[in-house]
Amino acid sequence: MNYYILTLFPEMMEQTLHTSILGKAEEKGLIKIQAVNIRDYTKDRHQKTDDYPYGGGAGMVMQAQPIYDAYLAVTEEIGYRPRTVYLTPQGPTFTQSKAKELAAEKDLVFLCGHYEGVDERVLEEIVTDYVSIGDYVLTGGELPAMVMIDAVSRMIPGVLTNEASGMAESFEGNLLEYPQYSRPFEWNGKKAPEILLSGDHRKIEIWRREQSILRTKKYRPDLLQKADLTIKEKAVYGVNDESAGRSV
Repeated sequence: MNYYILTLFPEMMEQTLHTSILGKAEEKGLIKIQAVNIRDYTKDRHQKTDDYPYGGGAGMVMQAQPIYDAYLAVTEEIGYRPRTVYLTPQGPTFTQSKAKELAAEKDLVFLCGHYEGVDERVLEEIVTDYVSIGDYVLTGGELPAMVMIDAVSRMIPGVLTNEASGMAESFEGNLLEYPQYSRPFEWNGKKAPEILLSGDHRKIEIWRREQSILRTKKYRPDLLQKADLTIKEKAVYGVNDESAGRSV
């Protein structure tokens, strides 16, 4: 997977995305992260990339030309127009399923907006996906881009040391992940569940499934209505719409 991030602040990406698990994935050649400085493509001698909005109003708007030329530089490098994500509160909320979907791409471009927004004309020209990471406003699109790149990269084979960890974590099947425990067995007067030391993998999986459902019901009941539950589980945990459940 190759990520191209169109940004006014490439140093933010350099300081964050080339470390830890993502840094190791880059070393293995599994991903490539390239921050493209939009300022490098402005025709203004002062590297100005914004101007006052037509019609008046507060703040400044990022201009179409430098963004488009930065985007063209990427398309010329890779030879086609890849899927391009604009980070904006106006888009649908980013989800685990969206991360899986994007992980199937060979190349992804992220456009990070700033100020009062981006000239609509360049968005119409290059953007394929409008995505939000939540119903709040940030100073720019860099942090949302980093969040998405981290989540998408986890879905790429080989990025995680333990391949199973990417498949059995929060939001799989619209269920939150079960609680985790490690050594020592007793800490601060609290013991780890005995069943986890039983060696009976079947019983452990049943316990983990139950804990995932209970945790989702407690913290994210909205997800539980969409969870992949059996008809029996829906009855046991008081979830409506039994017709949507799987057969046991």
